[in-house]
Amino acid sequence: MSKITPMMQQYLDIKARYPDILLLYRMGDFYELFFEDAEVAAPLLDIALTTRGRHLEKPIPMCGVPCHSADNYISRLVKAGRKVAVCDQMEDPASARGLVKRDVVRVITPGLVLESQNLAADRPNYMAAVRRGENGFGLAYLDVSTGEFKAVELESEGELSEELYRIAPREVLLPSDEELLEGWVRKRFEASVTRLDSPFWHEGRAEEKLIRHFKVHSLEGFGLGGMGAAVGAAGVALEYAEAHLFSSCAHVQSLLPYRRGDYMILDEATLRNLEIFYSTAFQGRKGSLVEVVDETRTAMGGRALQRWLRFPLVDLRRIVERQEAVAQWIERSVSRAEARGHLGKVHDLERLVSRITVGTANPRDLLALRKSLEALPLLEGCLTVFSAPLIREIRESWDNLEDVLLRLRTFLADDPPAQLNAGGVIRPEAHAELEECVRLSRNAKEWLAEYQARQREETGIGSLKVRYNKVFGYYIEISNANLKAAPSHYVRKQTLVNAERFVTEELKELESKILEAEEKRSRLEEELFFSLRRAVADEGSRIQAMARHIARLDCLAGLAEAAALGSYCRPLLDEGDSIRIVDGRHPVIERFLDEGSFVPNDLEMDSQSRQVLVITGPNMAGKSTILRQTALIVLMAHTGGFVPAREARMGLVDRIFTRVGASDDLVRGRSTFMVEMQETAYILHQASPRSFVVLDEIGRGTSTFDGVSIAWAVAEALHDHEGRGIKTLFATHYHELTELAGTRPRVRNFNVAMKEQDNEILFFHKLLPGATNKSYGVQVARLAGLPPSVTDRAREILDELQNGGSGFAKRAPRSARSRRSPHQLNLFRSGPDELEKRVRALKPDEMTPLEALKTLYALKEQLQNEGKKR
Repeated sequence: MSKITPMMQQYLDIKARYPDILLLYRMGDFYELFFEDAEVAAPLLDIALTTRGRHLEKPIPMCGVPCHSADNYISRLVKAGRKVAVCDQMEDPASARGLVKRDVVRVITPGLVLESQNLAADRPNYMAAVRRGENGFGLAYLDVSTGEFKAVELESEGELSEELYRIAPREVLLPSDEELLEGWVRKRFEASVTRLDSPFWHEGRAEEKLIRHFKVHSLEGFGLGGMGAAVGAAGVALEYAEAHLFSSCAHVQSLLPYRRGDYMILDEATLRNLEIFYSTAFQGRKGSLVEVVDETRTAMGGRALQRWLRFPLVDLRRIVERQEAVAQWIERSVSRAEARGHLGKVHDLERLVSRITVGTANPRDLLALRKSLEALPLLEGCLTVFSAPLIREIRESWDNLEDVLLRLRTFLADDPPAQLNAGGVIRPEAHAELEECVRLSRNAKEWLAEYQARQREETGIGSLKVRYNKVFGYYIEISNANLKAAPSHYVRKQTLVNAERFVTEELKELESKILEAEEKRSRLEEELFFSLRRAVADEGSRIQAMARHIARLDCLAGLAEAAALGSYCRPLLDEGDSIRIVDGRHPVIERFLDEGSFVPNDLEMDSQSRQVLVITGPNMAGKSTILRQTALIVLMAHTGGFVPAREARMGLVDRIFTRVGASDDLVRGRSTFMVEMQETAYILHQASPRSFVVLDEIGRGTSTFDGVSIAWAVAEALHDHEGRGIKTLFATHYHELTELAGTRPRVRNFNVAMKEQDNEILFFHKLLPGATNKSYGVQVARLAGLPPSVTDRAREILDELQNGGSGFAKRAPRSARSRRSPHQLNLFRSGPDELEKRVRALKPDEMTPLEALKTLYALKEQLQNEGKKR
């Protein structure tokens, strides 16, 4: 058996503490991975897998990455869902005795990323914890990159699913014994799952952890009373973050509980169908609502806008406050432009202060903070013309952080490097001893040049050179041709092929001074930088408060900019139950059309006479656009922003439900029809009279009779819900549903205007009262590019169907049938039936009236009997 080396034993000891985590083990200028870690990481990083030494008589798999580019490789591993432990050298190898001490300094998981280059600037990076309670679940989620920390209690798995989908965490913490819940989370969400042992989840331990962290006597002041499961989840999330970041997470300064009823609820189907954050057509942010309305200038503002869209308000007072602020930003266009210019100079304060507090911020991070603080007084000056309560509240608590800025200006160099060990981070004049060290270092070249000139003069050797390398330090080099002229006090250091290298006592003293000055400068800069970073971290709460103010200002100014660019109006919201939109437009689609070409539409609904609107019309006429734009206008109004319409008024809505489109869910083993029915069932179970429902083509995934029956019953259920009904837009191709208006008092029929001319159709995209009884599918198929032979045949078949044909169409080629007869045979008949034969055989001119009457009754009886058989 091969003997294990001390270095490999050290590696194995450290690795044993992190069995399920990839360990990056520092060796000189590289981080190396061994054994299974190397086999997993090499293909993910697209680097070579090699070996180093042997263990248990087998070669040890190994791969490595350079330290200077490690962040990029770590990012790729984390994006692949892996966790990474960074094991650094804890002492200088040059001064270490024996094996260099090493230990893990940080564990990076998908939910615990701090580096800006590994994070999406406009999106949060949540790590969530889920704890089962007596009556449901507790959910807490934390973004360590910003300090945002929230908790909520949920009654069912369905509510948990909605909230997880809404926040989209990168990592979910679960108890180790929750195998079913783990499988459910892995199946439904694109998140890394981490299972923690039972002690983490003890409610008392979690509460104690939170009390210690926030330095309070109890959690009552946070509004967490009666939220035991949420407290348990929050304590686990915080403890997990501190343990893996090796930090107290002092930047996490509050825990905000909320109730689901505090905000409009948007489920998975609604977020997906309305394409609020992700466009299916473009497979990304482009073409989504957020791309159109996001005119923010800062990363904090972009993330805040995402929160506003994920959590629309249902508190009328708060909505109106936002609207008033947006309105003033619109009115004061000059101030808006000036303020947005200053906002563009503000870096991501939330994430900067998090890195500063945790201790991972580099000199460039402090430079970004300094530049941001320099913009604050300019931004404050833009706010003096505003009187809206939200802006006035921000202005009254404004803090320019002059003392922090002064400290940064005093100590931080004008253009520091990204790496601390590169030098030039601290202003030399900020510290006398540092200034002397820098002076010695800067003068070293002059001293060496002077020394070289003096040695040439004293020795008479004009080619003598004074040089430096890392192995020998400073030395004098003399060519072999001039060796006889070398003074006796020169001490030979190294022999080369064509020259000799010497040192002198004076050169040794000079080298010692220079190297000592460099070492001292490096040590002083490090101490001064760490001191500066700690001083800034001590003011973290003030910086965070200003980050929140700037995020809100940026959101409000951005919504005003979007409203001005899109000619949006201020919607009026009230406690009523109606929706009235004049010249409403789809905010996304109109951006992709020529200016002025989008056709706006009016829409009016209420709970007295127009509660369920059944909308018919052909494909491509614009039914789905009208449905989606109405839902988006309702959503935008509840964020406090303006909406794409000439006028808009609506009562508060607690939820938006959508059942739009059709697709299989193969991953979860659900057919198109099953997906459709499950989403519809969810709406019927969860909707309230305050909800707004959008249904597009219910019942398409099954037979026509089944589909009509289901669609009819669903429409009735929504109309009759709790005796009050639910406001619903119901687009359909089932024209039978238009008859609902005659059976239910609050159902109204509408259609999307079009005109048929010479077998062609013209779309007007205008919503009009009344029903249509045709779908014009063949004409649409022609527009889509189907060959004329196919659409002509389709029209023939359609004519036969509409004329009551039955059976199967002739299979003979059309040209052959045309030669036999100028008329197309009945689609569903293979030949005359018995009844037809009897009728054709009759000779009315030869029959008496009695015989004719008897024959008529006989034919009627036969027809009835055949009907019973069918």
